[in-house]
Amino acid sequence: VEAERISVDHVAHLKPSDGGSAATQLAAHLTGIHSAIKMLNSRIRVLHHYLVGMQKGDIPCENSLLRQVSSLLRRLPAIESEKFQDDFLMEYNDTLLITYLAMFTNCSSTMNELVDKFNTAYDRHSRRGGRTAFI
Repeated sequence: VEAERISVDHVAHLKPSDGGSAATQLAAHLTGIHSAIKMLNSRIRVLHHYLVGMQKGDIPCENSLLRQVSSLLRRLPAIESEKFQDDFLMEYNDTLLITYLAMFTNCSSTMNELVDKFNTAYDRHSRRGGRTAFI
């Protein structure tokens, strides 16, 4: 998808402004996103416990507070649909595949460098002993 390509290009050409590497900046950004999601989850859990306590009768019912909670909950996206689950799994599988391909690319690059070193070593050796190249 075009949007994914643009995102990957942006991350690949990310220039660190404070002298740190792009990987550390990306890690810091993802850590911030993770912390925000964790905080949102904890706040939603607090609201859930409050509403359960109110439903059981442990906490007195306040209509103004219920209206505020209702307003907040309407802002949250409803993501328990079949389409969301399919889209999420597709994106997750694509991400895993890209990671897998990046690992293979890195391994093949390392193997290519190793083969070049062997060829260079055998090439020098072949001048003296008459042997052929390794690969």
